[in-house]
Amino acid sequence: MSYEKVKQAEEIIVGTKQTVKALKSDLVKEVIVALDADEIIRNKVIEAAQEKQVPILYVDSMAKLGKACGIDVKAASVAIIR
Repeated sequence: MSYEKVKQAEEIIVGTKQTVKALKSDLVKEVIVALDADEIIRNKVIEAAQEKQVPILYVDSMAKLGKACGIDVKAASVAIIR
């Protein structure tokens, strides 16, 4: 499951702005997007990932994604770094 991938990843970037920035810098090997995030926010990450041909995984909950990252707040997106 994608939450487990986040927990096991050596290096991650949490948050939409940081994820998009990392995608533009070609640092990302995979992106995880929460389906309950705002559509505009989701689309920013999805478009950037598709542009760079980075695989996108989807999870159902921002709260669970944040918890998988080890933070106490919700996370709309996470980038797994190369």
